[in-house]
Amino acid sequence: MKFIHISDIHLTIPGEEMGGLDPHARFACALKDIADNHADAERIIITGDLTHWGEVEAYQALQTAIQDLPCPVRLMIGNHDHRDTFRQVFPKHPVDANGFVNHAETIEGCRFIYLDSTGDKTHAGHFCAARLDWLEAELNTAPHARIFMHHNPMLLGLPAVDQIGLVAQDRPGFHALIDRFSDRIDFIHFGHVHAHISGRFKGIPFASVPSTGNQSIPDLQEEVFLKGAGMDPGYFVVLAQGRDTIIHQVPFSWDGQVNLSGVSWEDWRKPSLAGA
Repeated sequence: MKFIHISDIHLTIPGEEMGGLDPHARFACALKDIADNHADAERIIITGDLTHWGEVEAYQALQTAIQDLPCPVRLMIGNHDHRDTFRQVFPKHPVDANGFVNHAETIEGCRFIYLDSTGDKTHAGHFCAARLDWLEAELNTAPHARIFMHHNPMLLGLPAVDQIGLVAQDRPGFHALIDRFSDRIDFIHFGHVHAHISGRFKGIPFASVPSTGNQSIPDLQEEVFLKGAGMDPGYFVVLAQGRDTIIHQVPFSWDGQVNLSGVSWEDWRKPSLAGA
């Protein structure tokens, strides 16, 4: 099974920049690359920060951008999004009984669980008791599952970034739940940090995906400021077979020369030694 993981597209009202970049152009470039090269993907999953300021026009632009893609798209909200405005523009999008944008589906026997970790007027992640109950119910009936969320649920060793990860008061409950079901959670996929960070937590492998806009610069000492720049963006192509996962990061905006090289020993011989 192949699926696409995109995050942090930060769409604005069309014509407005975000961080010195046109987020709509970046997102369109990513979607074209996916349509050209990965039309066979099962899903395109966008893990939040769909918009930068949560405006109706930005969500409407997103709605237009994804309407003719070759595979289904799954949307999640992040800290820059506005839940009510998102639901206004996407009124048929599934939500749970409490109005959180939690939803799930089964693909090839695996439960894909999409979480709403957004709080009110905060960039940090939240996952309250009601959301925990919903997730527990999903995991109880899933033979195996993949969790998708916006915020990093664990500390990453980046002091400034960790301040806006899942808040301290919500981490113990979330951690206890995924620890309890770690034998059936294949992977945790998230965004938020605008970088590729991977590892294992509670025995579960995880990875964050770069943004389609600005990228973060890891700083393991900085405690106050987030560091970022307009470096090359990317998205993930994820190949999943059973509980196994392979992730390819695709640098979709590269427009320089691409070299083709053979794979035989002779193809890599130093030119001055050719024939030796």
